[in-house]
Amino acid sequence: MTLTGRIVLGMGAGLVLGALIKWAEQNGVFPAGFAHFIDAYLVNGLILLIGKIFIASLKLLVVPLVFVSLVCGAGGLGDSSKLGRIGLKTITLYLLTTATAIMIAVLVANLVDPGVGINLAEGASFVAKESPPLVDVLINIFPSNPVQAMAEGNMLQIIVFAILLGVAVARSGEPGARVIQLFTDFNEVIMTLVTMLMKLAPYGVFCLMVRLFAQQGIGVIGDLAVYFFTVLFVLMLHGFGTYAILLKFIGRLSPLAFYRKMRATMLFAFSTASSNATIPVTMRTVENRLGVKNSIASFTVPLGATINMDGTAIMQGVATVFIAQAYNIDISLSGYLMVVVTATLASIGTAGVPGVGLITLAMVLQQVGLPVEGIALIIGVDRLLDMVRTAVNVTGDSTVSCLVAKSEGQFDQDMFDDCSAGEVIAEN
Repeated sequence: MTLTGRIVLGMGAGLVLGALIKWAEQNGVFPAGFAHFIDAYLVNGLILLIGKIFIASLKLLVVPLVFVSLVCGAGGLGDSSKLGRIGLKTITLYLLTTATAIMIAVLVANLVDPGVGINLAEGASFVAKESPPLVDVLINIFPSNPVQAMAEGNMLQIIVFAILLGVAVARSGEPGARVIQLFTDFNEVIMTLVTMLMKLAPYGVFCLMVRLFAQQGIGVIGDLAVYFFTVLFVLMLHGFGTYAILLKFIGRLSPLAFYRKMRATMLFAFSTASSNATIPVTMRTVENRLGVKNSIASFTVPLGATINMDGTAIMQGVATVFIAQAYNIDISLSGYLMVVVTATLASIGTAGVPGVGLITLAMVLQQVGLPVEGIALIIGVDRLLDMVRTAVNVTGDSTVSCLVAKSEGQFDQDMFDDCSAGEVIAEN
């Protein structure tokens, strides 16, 4: 079986087993002692242990992979003006797709009216974390201690330091060439480690899905079904519509070939619900399956995982309409335009902050005069939607990587067209 097939199998089996455990607990099927054993030693014991180790192993690779790949990419470009041009194209495309995502979300939500007729709970409350001032965000992009930035996993600081080091290496002549060769070899070793880890992905995905649905259950969707399926529909529309249009008409690339090669990565992102944890897998797919050169992928993928939040923007757009309707508050056209602008800019302004989706949603609600407490209404299903949002986000990262690479002549069309290029198949 291919990696995609094994991940689908592990995901499906984990979903069914987790939902069955939740159903059995709710209906008293398990004897008292056995129910405690299942919860304490299986779901929150062995399953939790394997899932956490799997996620930790992914995160282990993120910092060295991003740092080494970006030094190789920046050093390989040579011309620093080319790096600036690539950066401008990348950020512009990320902002464009984010703005498009939230506009689609607001439009669809107003057509569906997910919040009409909602009976609000009196005790619903939510306290949002305070978003950092924009000045502090800009200052914190530049590291004072690169070792500390790596230890803390501060992606923007790591990206800045790696770019500066790569540019310096490119300008250092023969010593720089020796350093680039060392980093290139190191990059190959890390990518081999990524491939090894990907072969264990189905088991990690299985454990993550078991624990999620054993805790949440599928029934939680029913309480906010209209909101849930509205967000899900817009995520699918953007993920398979907007990106397909960009690939077809701007990149002159086959969307079918793109999505076929992205299946495993999208499933991976769905199961982990973390763009950062999926960086090693996204990098491998973009470089070894889609044909994007390392000089582009090493910049676009880590930056996208940090600032590209199309999936989050969609949630914010639908949630804003939902909360406004639930509280019977009318938002004018200018209010919706403010939602689009605020959410788009906030995707960069709050990059790397824990709970970024809810922080930016709180900012958006405050901007248009809606009660922040309304966020409490959607938290119940947000974990499930977060999984789909992450899959959309990594798809957007990969789409932009292909478009930028194609425009810069750093794209391998033969690899993109080869269906089997870079595919991981189970060993016999």
